[in-house]
Amino acid sequence: MQFFLSMLATVWMNIASVLEPIVLGLAITELTANVVDMMKGVPGAGINYEYIGFVALMYFIRGCFFWSGQFLGQYWLTNVVQSAIYDLRNDVAKKANRMPVSYFDSHATGDILSRMTNDIDSITNALQQSFIQFLNAILGISFAIISMFIIQWQLSFIILATIPLSYLFAKLIINKSQSAFQDQANALGNLFGYTQEQLSGFTEIKVYGRQQESIEEFKRRNKYLRDYGFKASFLSSLMMPLLSTVSNLGYVATALAGSLFTLAGKLSVGNLQALVQYVMQITQPIQMLTQLSGVLQAALAAAHRVFDFLAEDEEIQEEVTGHLPAKVRGAVEFDHVRFGYDPEKPLMKDISLKVEPGQTVAIVGPTGAGKTTFINLLMRFYDVDAGAIKIDGVPTKSMTREELRSHFGMVLQDAWLYTDTVRENIRFGKLDANDYEVEEAAEVANVDHFIHTLPGGYEMEINEEANNISLGQKQLMTIARAVIADPDILILDEATSSVDTRLEKLIQEAMNKIMEGRTSFVIAHRLSTIRDADQILVMQEGNITEFGTHDELMAANGFYADLYNSQFSEESPVEVSLGYS
Repeated sequence: MQFFLSMLATVWMNIASVLEPIVLGLAITELTANVVDMMKGVPGAGINYEYIGFVALMYFIRGCFFWSGQFLGQYWLTNVVQSAIYDLRNDVAKKANRMPVSYFDSHATGDILSRMTNDIDSITNALQQSFIQFLNAILGISFAIISMFIIQWQLSFIILATIPLSYLFAKLIINKSQSAFQDQANALGNLFGYTQEQLSGFTEIKVYGRQQESIEEFKRRNKYLRDYGFKASFLSSLMMPLLSTVSNLGYVATALAGSLFTLAGKLSVGNLQALVQYVMQITQPIQMLTQLSGVLQAALAAAHRVFDFLAEDEEIQEEVTGHLPAKVRGAVEFDHVRFGYDPEKPLMKDISLKVEPGQTVAIVGPTGAGKTTFINLLMRFYDVDAGAIKIDGVPTKSMTREELRSHFGMVLQDAWLYTDTVRENIRFGKLDANDYEVEEAAEVANVDHFIHTLPGGYEMEINEEANNISLGQKQLMTIARAVIADPDILILDEATSSVDTRLEKLIQEAMNKIMEGRTSFVIAHRLSTIRDADQILVMQEGNITEFGTHDELMAANGFYADLYNSQFSEESPVEVSLGYS
């Protein structure tokens, strides 16, 4: 509704604007006639102040309509634009949460962030600053041409002849510059992504002395942005001088021809000035459109990137035909599972496995063996190509991902905390948990003591990089988050790989508490932490090559035994990290 009101206000503002030359023309014509009569000595000749006063009143009323239309049009449009951008940002955020993990695995985070921030800002600026000006220009030109035809249709064809010429020049330049603006937007996203990546790894860059290489790569990408930016800006800047030349030629031609009509008595002086003023009302908007072309083209390129993101394929949810029971026991089955990130190159060819409720299953293997892929399939970050994964006998593909994941808890190697208090970071596992539950979970996770040593305790705010607490404290806090979530099935991905021996003991104790009575999957580098697992899966090249308890696998003297002995032999007293995939 406000959009239509804004358009209505803009229309009446332009009507008021186009009436200005006519109203002024009435006064000029009257004054000219009065002066001529006085010069001729006509008896009683003089300035018709009553008529001039009436014209002045008309001009004032016209001005009130003009300024009220401009104010209301801008006010309503601003509200509409901000509401539309608010909805667009919400749509993009919702879209991001509906996207498959594979999309984020294959696209730079910084480029996605650039689409969600810089590109939407470009659209906002264009809509807010340029749309109303663009509409004013179109309406102003249209009303001015109509008025010119009413006053003197022969002269109107002079200015009409310049409009197609202006259009051809504009079309030529826009066609040349649009691809440059698209390249500029992509280059900006590329630079944004690289910068975000480099800042997140700033410490490692310092440690390995790669500052110069980082700077050189930044310069290279920045150069691409500069070159594309120069090309886009230069091409769009050519439009204004070219169109100004065409417009000024039309202005001069109209003024000369109008003067001849006036001298011939076919056109009043007031109407001559009105025609000349209408020419300006046509040429000025055309020039303004050329100035807006750069902004509009940049916004169009940004809109392409945003709407391309919104058009990306989402996670497909097949028809929901099954649901987990109210109380999930935690039985897990891989039934002839086949999967590959590239369907033509399957990583897992035929995985079958049964895990009983409450069992702890350890997954080991060298880098690239498929351990993390196993977890990704279990959580439905990716869907299997063939076969099925079942929880308590219910295929995971028959239920929604939200229902499935609500029964899982994860403690990852890279502990993720966000900018908020320690208390709220733990409460993230159960948003309706009270303070007592938060602190109880922290005690179970062996992190309560550490929290009390922090400035502010539970109310201390974690900074953006979460580097104002130690790695071990972060890991314990994510375990507390899993404790408060009280999941039916637990996944522990290298939870002790980045901490010292003392913290490893505390983390291991916390993990033992949370795993008690739950089906648990543990990806481990340190084989010493999984000797008591109910089952150990040894994975190589995406497939399970060995399966059994620690004692059974050691007795089999296969790949697992070699891994274990390599970690605990006298020649290798220090534990060796196996890596993860």
